[in-house]
Amino acid sequence: MEISEPDYRFTLANERTFLAWQRTSLGLLAASVAVLQFLPGDTHPAVRYGVGGLLGALSVATAVGGLMRWRSNDDAIRHDQPLPRPRLIAYVASALAVIGVIAVILVLVPEFGGR
Repeated sequence: MEISEPDYRFTLANERTFLAWQRTSLGLLAASVAVLQFLPGDTHPAVRYGVGGLLGALSVATAVGGLMRWRSNDDAIRHDQPLPRPRLIAYVASALAVIGVIAVILVLVPEFGGR
């Protein structure tokens, strides 16, 4: 199958989406550092490192997943094929929901948060 040069608007849109994934990854990494550095000192270390580690791992997964998604979309665009279905969105949303539930528990149940 011959590779054609697609309309530049499609490749630029794909690039903007990739950069949005990278911004999301950077935000998650900043949140991980914030959890590790700025949670109150009496917070249990398992909570601090658990939530910080989850956010850090999600940051890495988002960065790598965004790159993989950009590549697969670019290949599909250049070969005039349908775009692959994105699974990464569901994974990130699920992980953020779990982290959100943990955050709510930490606020509502003081013995877990250390206050």
